[in-house]
Amino acid sequence: MEQIKLFFDEILKNTTPERPPWNKEVTLGSSPKWSYIDGCMTMAMLKMYEATGDQAYLNFLDTFIDHYIDEEGNILGFDIAEHNCDNINEGKVLYPLLKATSKEKYEKALRNLYAQLLEQPRTPNGNFWHKEIYPNQIWLDGLYMVQPFYVQYDILFNQGKNQSDIFRQFQNAYQLMRDPKTGLLYHGVDETKTAFWANSDTGCSQNFWTRSHGWYAMALVDTIEFFDETHQEEKRMLIEQLKELLDTLLNFANPKTMMFYQVTDQGAREGNYLETSGTCAIAYALMKGTRLGYLPEPYFEKGAEILQAVVKHKLMKIDGEYVLKDICLVAGLGGMPGHGSYKVRDGSYEYYISEPIVTNDAKGIAPLVFAYAELIQHKE
Repeated sequence: MEQIKLFFDEILKNTTPERPPWNKEVTLGSSPKWSYIDGCMTMAMLKMYEATGDQAYLNFLDTFIDHYIDEEGNILGFDIAEHNCDNINEGKVLYPLLKATSKEKYEKALRNLYAQLLEQPRTPNGNFWHKEIYPNQIWLDGLYMVQPFYVQYDILFNQGKNQSDIFRQFQNAYQLMRDPKTGLLYHGVDETKTAFWANSDTGCSQNFWTRSHGWYAMALVDTIEFFDETHQEEKRMLIEQLKELLDTLLNFANPKTMMFYQVTDQGAREGNYLETSGTCAIAYALMKGTRLGYLPEPYFEKGAEILQAVVKHKLMKIDGEYVLKDICLVAGLGGMPGHGSYKVRDGSYEYYISEPIVTNDAKGIAPLVFAYAELIQHKE
């Protein structure tokens, strides 16, 4: 699967901090700023450095992140008042960068991001709101954006005192959002059950979005590894949750390709399609979970098989350049119109299949590279 590395290196060669080609909003004219989208790709740079030992990846990462942070740790475009979980994601790479470079501004930036978590509004059961504009809502996406950052900050600066809070946020989300019939997780839940898209009995949205499952599975494997020896029972329970989730998801893989549909349980229903980003995220969770000893070895082989399918079916070379196709641009619940033809973000099947399908977007490239980095480490 060497073509994944060639693809990634090709993208980095054409990247500047001012114009990251994987960020469609910036390429369409928006001003570059700190974002979860770039956070996905900077994490991919880090994972390639960790897997290969190639200093060029770390140097590129440092140059990219340095552009967005001034000497006082102020972050370009970051607004704490948004209380936006997405804005925390890119902060995850600051931990290894701080260790590697000793730049004081990276520690200041970490503290500025953590300041948001200290005042982040919480649902009645104690989970962070997804955003200020989405009161009392938990989205699966948000656990990926925040919890791996939160646990590392906790270990580095807080002596691990908040790991039980992190554990409870996963447990609460899983209990509230898991469908008892399928075992799948709904994309979002409003604990007050008042959002227009929320089920009046459960507060959950009405469909299963594969990338949100991928976000959540990655959140688990990227958080569990940092739990310390004083929280082993909570760690064990999260590992059980990870295995249960992955076992459930594997039941919904397309049997011919081992890939997953945009709307997870709707198979080849008209408009549904095999979606790249969520598929790659699930592959990564399977592979990393095995490497860390949380899952038996056959789970790694499943992940590698899924990754191979993505390379076969979704990574193409067109006019001499690599193209990763069939990536859902974005999906959400309420708050604003959709980007596609179906304008209400109501969590309906019609909504999820209406969002634009794009190529070479960070949300697909990054988990592809995450999984590839796991493959490299496994072979070693």
